[in-house]
Amino acid sequence: MNATNPTHTDLAGRTFLITGGFGVLGGAMAGALAAQGANVALLSRRPYPAARVAERFPDAAAWPGRLWGVAGDVLDPAALAEAVAATLAEFGAIDGLVNAAGGNRPEAMTAPDRRFFDLPPDALRWVFDLNLLGTILPAQIVGRHLAERRRGVILNITSMSALTPLTRVVAYSAAKAAVSNFTQWLAVHMAQEYAPAIRVNALAPGFFLGEQNRDLLVDRSSGALTLRGEQIIRHTPMGRFGAPDDLVGPMLWLLSDAAAFVTGIVVPVDGGFSAFSGV
Repeated sequence: MNATNPTHTDLAGRTFLITGGFGVLGGAMAGALAAQGANVALLSRRPYPAARVAERFPDAAAWPGRLWGVAGDVLDPAALAEAVAATLAEFGAIDGLVNAAGGNRPEAMTAPDRRFFDLPPDALRWVFDLNLLGTILPAQIVGRHLAERRRGVILNITSMSALTPLTRVVAYSAAKAAVSNFTQWLAVHMAQEYAPAIRVNALAPGFFLGEQNRDLLVDRSSGALTLRGEQIIRHTPMGRFGAPDDLVGPMLWLLSDAAAFVTGIVVPVDGGFSAFSGV
């Protein structure tokens, strides 16, 4: 396709399934896709009626694309298969998957009163399963459909802590590093075994304020940065935390035909954090 053709970034009429689409980052990506005219199936463990989707996305009525909630658990292959079948019945095809589900829990992190040696296996396993298996299993279920169509795109969400492990977040850093590795592996596998037109890439967000990390970075009572928050901002050349919309441009590029020759990469969206040595 001619690089000057504006249609190479056009996602209108395409259908994407997003895990974690009701979250802060996943929601920003879902809304941006619908605003571009794409259909978006929002996967959630609980079924969300149309009214709940409208509440989460109040501007959706003005967007040319559709947002549609579908029940499914990223750790339950049978439920995922049912969600994919329902999405296909609703939209006819799936053009791509965005694996935005993930998270951490305090019990899997070290702290002054929580030594590495004492971290409980069930908490570590919870973080590993949600972030790694919660990416692999949707890729299996949706990937089967993409393989049958011989085209499509998978976009995983890893983390800055996958590139350089952060203190305290031992399980999350390890799980997200595995997601980055899996992204590269799956990109090669899908292109060689099924079709070169199936692409797999990932975004590695830097530091974005959310409910999971807010108490680590900001003092809720004063609004001032914590010591950890100050360290992050000092190490971020752009001098701020990321906003959810900062992920939209890289996401649209990787999902569109503008990135037709791009597969197996992890794109940092971090304000320069990964480029800065600290001096």
